[in-house]
Amino acid sequence: MQSEAPRILVVDDEESITQLVSTVLRYEGFEVECAASGRAAMKLTDRFRPDLIVLDVMLPDLDGFEVYRRLSATEPRVPVLFLTAKDQTADRVHGLTLGADDYVGKPFSLEELVARVRAILRRTQPDAAGGSESRVAYHDLSIDDDAHEVRRGDRLVQLTPTEYNLLRYLLVNAGRVVSKAQILDHVWRYDFGGDSSVVETYISYLRKKIDQPGEPRLIQTVRGFGYAIRLRTG
Repeated sequence: MQSEAPRILVVDDEESITQLVSTVLRYEGFEVECAASGRAAMKLTDRFRPDLIVLDVMLPDLDGFEVYRRLSATEPRVPVLFLTAKDQTADRVHGLTLGADDYVGKPFSLEELVARVRAILRRTQPDAAGGSESRVAYHDLSIDDDAHEVRRGDRLVQLTPTEYNLLRYLLVNAGRVVSKAQILDHVWRYDFGGDSSVVETYISYLRKKIDQPGEPRLIQTVRGFGYAIRLRTG
């Protein structure tokens, strides 16, 4: 029988980091396994079936990005929190482009790491979407929580869990402008000062998938205020 506690796989080749992070996560009530290489992480994922992977970018065999690509092919929808060097903005952008859910720069505080782990689990677990309506729509864009489907007209749109929850929040507030702070609070649910640049990144991802050439643009930027789903007038 599987434990009811969320399962976290921590992947880092620095033993001091895996020991510290795993100890803190176990104290917080998670079930934790650790791996020191990319290949070991892939084997453990198959056996352990984690709910979340904390994955270092720099590993001795396969880098974290390659591990993520390979796992995504066989284990879709496993949330990933990348550990990146503090000054490597390119790594963060690349990880998010691949579909990762978040990142933490080294060195990091354990409090921040735990908060981000909890935030990812809240938005990727089955009840993460929240709300009483299972279907929300605006114009020709709809989201169906029961089927977990997003459609733009007759077109089926494939989204990552984070993209799905961001779109749902925008749709629930269709016509209204929501700020970056509101999005961080309701979608990422950070209990600390979250990095607002992640909102811009994910809005960009959504636009590429939702607003195709020839279709009315629905995801609007309201400069100085935030974002809204609405048809442009005038």
